[in-house]
Amino acid sequence: MPRPDGRRPDQLRPLKITRHFLTHPEGSVLVESGDTKVICTASLEDKVPPFLKGSGKGWVTAEYGMLPRSTQNRQTRAYVQGHPGGRAFEIQRLIGRSLRAVTELAALGERTIWLDCDVIQADGGTRTAGINGAFVALIDCLAFMRQKDLLTGIPVHDFLAAISAGIVDGRPILDLCYAEDSAADVDMNLVFTGAGRLVEIQGTGEEATFSGEELDKLLALARAGAREIIAVQKEVLGGLADEVGRLKLGAGPRETAATSLAEGPNSGDNGPVYGDNGPGSSDNGPGSSRGDA
Repeated sequence: MPRPDGRRPDQLRPLKITRHFLTHPEGSVLVESGDTKVICTASLEDKVPPFLKGSGKGWVTAEYGMLPRSTQNRQTRAYVQGHPGGRAFEIQRLIGRSLRAVTELAALGERTIWLDCDVIQADGGTRTAGINGAFVALIDCLAFMRQKDLLTGIPVHDFLAAISAGIVDGRPILDLCYAEDSAADVDMNLVFTGAGRLVEIQGTGEEATFSGEELDKLLALARAGAREIIAVQKEVLGGLADEVGRLKLGAGPRETAATSLAEGPNSGDNGPVYGDNGPGSSDNGPGSSRGDA
């Protein structure tokens, strides 16, 4: 059966990342993955959560939300509900963890970078689009900090890309749109570094199971897709792309080296609740539908 948009099983949706999309944030992008559109901003804050005070280390965290009519049916705004739903908590924690996995937090000083990912139109893959856009916004924020003499380099170990893969009608496919995601037998979201190492795998059978062989096929599809996404990130970042991986591992804000590092440690969930480290619910929350709308 052909895919809804006629793509090959291993083909990404058209991907466009527009930098400096907004005026005020230190970093901002519009990321468009097919019909999914997400605004990602990076905001610098001159403080850290309580568990990092006095440590000399910084923090990278995220928030995620969807506009009421980003989906086919209107959703209630989170503030009306009194708090973000479980799905939003899950996604913003994923975004924060992913970005911290490639960021040298000690180089930031005691500062926080907030990555806000706001979905303005959803057609599947909003969390992966958010990660891909947030990475570019983060690099622009770090370049701003260097311009203000807060850094002497870009303290990011490697590139970062996220992509979905799944099994629909018995066939492994890459980069699922909503129609495919909502009908998938198996649905996965994967996050990779530029070196091809995994940061996170989220995968589940939707009333189905899958074999190790099928998992290997999905991993291969996703890894190839991540390489294509990173190529787009490098193109839009221009000369800044060459600086990723060049800050000496463990260096403070004013110490640099021309050493290229393929990857850094995965910082995971560091410390108590702050920003994306909210309640760890993985359910889809009130009013959400199956799949990553």
